Amino acid sequence: MDVSVVYWSGTGNTQAMAEAVARGIEAAGKNPRLVEAEAADAAAVAKEQAFALGCPSMGAEELEESEMEPFVTALEPLVSGKHILLFGSYGWGDGEWMRTWADRMQTAGAELVRSEGIIANEAPDEEALDECEAAGKELAELT
Repeated sequence: MDVSVVYWSGTGNTQAMAEAVARGIEAAGKNPRLVEAEAADAAAVAKEQAFALGCPSMGAEELEESEMEPFVTALEPLVSGKHILLFGSYGWGDGEWMRTWADRMQTAGAELVRSEGIIANEAPDEEALDECEAAGKELAELT
């Protein structure tokens, strides 16, 4: 069974987190499907019971606007009852973008694997990568 990990990464930090999530999914015996946001199909991802979404904080603590935001907007009406893991990195602020994103997905009816997502300041350290891997495993076990 496939579990999608859709992400956007400008510097590679969120990609490293996506790869750690994928390792956790694989450790749970499922097939991780790493997909960059520009190549993702919201309707196809929404057919899965569980999936992960990753995006760094951009601008004034927002989702990346040209690739990830349009994908999330298309996916949003399709997430009710789905298990979702949110993750991403940031360089400034306090994680407001992730709290806003988590609230948005919960309001749309999604069940989050981590209620406030997983965030890493700049490059994810070993602890953040371990958390991503553990959360990926937990996510896969919900399928």
